[in-house]
Amino acid sequence: MIKSTTLTPEQKVLIAKTKPLIQRLNSAEHTDDEIRQLLSTIMGEPVDASNEVRLPFFTDNGFNTHLGKNIFINTGVTFSDLGGIYIDDDVLIGPGASLLSVGHPVAPAKRHELELQPVHVKRNAWIGANARILPGVTVGANAVVGAGAIVTKDVPANTVVVGVPAKVIRELEA
Repeated sequence: MIKSTTLTPEQKVLIAKTKPLIQRLNSAEHTDDEIRQLLSTIMGEPVDASNEVRLPFFTDNGFNTHLGKNIFINTGVTFSDLGGIYIDDDVLIGPGASLLSVGHPVAPAKRHELELQPVHVKRNAWIGANARILPGVTVGANAVVGAGAIVTKDVPANTVVVGVPAKVIRELEA
C-alpha cells in the first residue's frame, strides 16, 4: 500500500538526530565494531556482530532500516528508508546498490509529498553492484538481482533478474 504523506514533526526530530551520526560514520576511519555501534545508534536497534558494512554507507534517515544477521553491505550503498527497509539473514548487497522506499506522486501539485512503500530483501538474496530496488519491491529468498538492474516489481524466490526494468532470465535450484 502506498502511503502519501509529508514528514511528521517526530520524523523531522529523528532525522535531525541521525544526520550528524551518518556524517560521522562516513567522515572518519572506524573499526568494524565501531561501524556496527554507530549503525545501531542510527537505526535504533542492535546491528548483529555477524554483519559487515563497508563505508561509505549512505542513508537519508536510518531509523527505518532493519537488519537480520550475516549480512554483507559493500561500499557506496544507499538506503532511502523512510518507508521501511527490511533485510533478512544472509543477504549480500554489492557496491553502489540503492534500496529506495520513498517516491513522490507524479502529479505536479503533489510532487513534494512522499509515497512510502517498504522494501524487503529476503533470506540469502544477492543484490548486484549498482542495482536499484524501487519502493514496494520484495526480493525473494535466494534471488539474484544482476548488476545495474532496476527492479520495479517483486522478484520471485530462486530467480535471477537483470535489465532495465529487471526481468527474470532464469530460475535457480533451491
